Amino acid sequence: MPERILDVGWLRIFDAVGRLGSLTRAAEELGLSQPAVSYQIKRIEEQLGVRLLHRLHGGSRLSEAGETLYRAVHSGLERIDEAAREIRRDASAPAIRIFTDYGFAAFWLMPRVADFRRLHLQVEVHIVASQGLGNLSEGNMDAAVLFGRKEDFPEGAQLLMPERVVPVCSPAFLARFGPFEHAAALSKAPLLHLDTTGKPRWFTWTSWLATHGIAREPAQGDLGLNTYSFVIQAALAEQGIALGWIGLVDALLASGTLVRVGPEVQRGDCGYWLVANRQTSGAARALTDWLLAQS
Repeated sequence: MPERILDVGWLRIFDAVGRLGSLTRAAEELGLSQPAVSYQIKRIEEQLGVRLLHRLHGGSRLSEAGETLYRAVHSGLERIDEAAREIRRDASAPAIRIFTDYGFAAFWLMPRVADFRRLHLQVEVHIVASQGLGNLSEGNMDAAVLFGRKEDFPEGAQLLMPERVVPVCSPAFLARFGPFEHAAALSKAPLLHLDTTGKPRWFTWTSWLATHGIAREPAQGDLGLNTYSFVIQAALAEQGIALGWIGLVDALLASGTLVRVGPEVQRGDCGYWLVANRQTSGAARALTDWLLAQS
């Protein structure tokens, strides 16, 4: 004799009863009468041939069979609800949140994101910038592009841009204070510093000069600024020499607005990493694929 297929129209009712431990409270939550809820539970028990609830004074308690069924029903409903939310997100002008730092946002992402938006007219893009690593919990972003070493990020992070740094300044500053024929000459000029809290994850002037055997700390005449955008603006305003990250200052170098005034230094284990939310939507996956292709 074939096994009878279980009617599943009662799933929400049974989940509410099991979760709340009360027929009355379940009825109130679902907008039903208590007798209607009780009737549905009896129908399920008749179909299964077992008691699912122990009816107590002031409430109800799941039987052992009821606990088994509740776990399956509750888990299944959570997955169904999540699938419904994802479908609604994709169907109604999906919005993508991408987290990054100020420098990457201003000099790499913003000049390019218009191209992505032209390819995906229905997608709304939100760029959230911060100077720190920030909160990388999967619930508050679809993707992040952040600077650091691989061990700073979750498994699966992909390197977009290794760290390559070159000293840069405006042509007018070079004409006034240059030429800078070697790294030691740079150490005697006004330098522009990106201020950080804690141990810096990127090259600073101290660490860049140390790669050339030169010891120097920030000195009088230097200028410290708290975002990379300000550092580059100060360089353009002829205030000093900045460290230029290849990938961020390329357009300024290509136009001649900034010029190289020293050798490039690289660190293959550092750079900008793409961290993608594993539970992200189709629109966000399109963005992360686009970022990888652009890099």
